[in-house]
Amino acid sequence: MQLLIGTNNKGKIIEISEVLSGLELDLTHPKKLGIKSDPEETGSSFKENAIQKAQHFYTASGKIPTIADDSGIIIEALDNELGIHTRRWGAGPTASDEEWIEYFLERMKKEKNKRAAFVCTLAYLDHNEELHTFEGRCEGVITERLEADYLPGLPISACFLPDGEKAVFSALTIEQKNSTSHRGRASQKLRIHLENNLK
Repeated sequence: MQLLIGTNNKGKIIEISEVLSGLELDLTHPKKLGIKSDPEETGSSFKENAIQKAQHFYTASGKIPTIADDSGIIIEALDNELGIHTRRWGAGPTASDEEWIEYFLERMKKEKNKRAAFVCTLAYLDHNEELHTFEGRCEGVITERLEADYLPGLPISACFLPDGEKAVFSALTIEQKNSTSHRGRASQKLRIHLENNLK
């Protein structure tokens, strides 16, 4: 079955593809299909935005079954500032990964409370146009500096230390990250759904 991963974020494509590896899927993404339009993100929650993205790419692709992710980080000390606005916050959506994370870390220096939680909702529109959603969450703390390299589009993964781990997200093995991270947990739930419905 062909499955469209509805995002242009290279890091997200890599992470979701890793979790779904081994299934009988032909994974593709918007750029590969020549889709240049971007979905609106006008929802008031991760779930609403994920559904908007999935519906957009499903329609733009000519109704290929589509999954789309909306995710972000909730910072206790920065109440309601990031969340669904994470990538648009601070240095802004047009900033490079380096510019965005530099602004973020500088801002966090002023905060004593480093507690944070990553949240992800995956929306899946199947070939019957039925909608399914899967959620994942991971609690942890923000480190004072970047402690590893990171995948393109996922700079916070290099300064987020999950509870119970000794290394930041991007320094974990693929297996550790996929079982620990917000996106990994949501993608694992999607994988189980696909395994049960691809038979």
